Amino acid sequence: MLKVLKFGGTSVGTLERIQNVAKIIKDIRDDGHDVVAVVSAMSGETNKLIEYANTFSKNPCEREMDMLLSSGERVTSALLSIALNEDGYATTSMSGREAGIKTTSEHTEARIEEIDTTNMKNAINNGKIIIVAGFQGVSLDNARITTLGRGGSDLSAVAIAGALKADICEIYTDVDGIYTTDPRIEPKAKKLEKISYEEMLELASLGAKVLQNRSVEMAKKLNVNLVSRSSFTPEVEGTLITQEENIMEAPVVSGIALDKNQVRVGMYKVADKPGIAASIFQSLADSNINVDMIVQTVAVDGKADLDFTIPTGDLDKTKKVMDTFMNDVENIDYNEAVCKVSIVGVGMKSHTGVASKAFSSMASENINIRIISTSEIKISMIIEEKYAELAVRALHDAYELDK
Repeated sequence: MLKVLKFGGTSVGTLERIQNVAKIIKDIRDDGHDVVAVVSAMSGETNKLIEYANTFSKNPCEREMDMLLSSGERVTSALLSIALNEDGYATTSMSGREAGIKTTSEHTEARIEEIDTTNMKNAINNGKIIIVAGFQGVSLDNARITTLGRGGSDLSAVAIAGALKADICEIYTDVDGIYTTDPRIEPKAKKLEKISYEEMLELASLGAKVLQNRSVEMAKKLNVNLVSRSSFTPEVEGTLITQEENIMEAPVVSGIALDKNQVRVGMYKVADKPGIAASIFQSLADSNINVDMIVQTVAVDGKADLDFTIPTGDLDKTKKVMDTFMNDVENIDYNEAVCKVSIVGVGMKSHTGVASKAFSSMASENINIRIISTSEIKISMIIEEKYAELAVRALHDAYELDK
């Protein structure tokens, strides 16, 4: 069996932890499997390199930042390879270039275009363990080093697994799988044995930070079976992220996600004229502001109230855009004391009463819902932030996820 393993920054954060990762790889190798490991930079290393750059420039050239930041992963890959070689295992480290990862030319946010697997296949055929520096590749246009953005090592691992047609891709972090909700909020949260790509994508985009959503999207596209597990308890089985049809009895609700990175923007008595909503949201889009949930109510006088949510980090940009519409509205306000709580489950497709149970559980705790958004497998609600953890626990109980 060919296994692609990915180890995040916390898993390789110290020399002792790199030695621990080496032991995980050795055990898998000793079981007779071929191994390609993709590694992140040691935790804190990337931030340190950014600080170094900022001593010379507050706005450094992105091309040079890619050259700089890609070095962190290469350090880890070389150290891990040295550790394995010392223990008698035939190992080779590879940069993104050597692993054949070809990307678009956008520095700091490149996308993988193709992977030339020749070097990796030759190394595997020669009986070697491969340690790939994640988060990086080279531009197809000019062969410059590029990086893949935050969480890019997950993307590297999934893309390599797809290109090599690996049997499984295991993502090792500091948590041992995907839980029904954050165990720090609800101690009764249960680890899921399996979850579909669609559910994982929703949870990842709604606030669950275990896996990078671009990597889950790619896993679905390439049909790569993902496993989320912990490098600190490798003996514990993780959670399999797979096709929906591979899950025999999908639960109605699989998980509860919480996102406190939300601001509600309220526009009151919006002018009654064609195209005003289009103009507002086009202006937000032109400023690269990601609008999430939208609700509009129209009064008898034809004037509309418009509520929508944005990420907290986009608040200053949003205020500048909204200032241009002050003549079209009576008032605009911003509420940062809100959060988004969501329920996710593919079983919603075939079960009734899911939404009513969510709203009833909120009502029983006297929690007022400001905005509601639904899809085939998701219900999201904007509520006051002070009720965030209470809402998560109430919903977890309502759907009996601790069972």
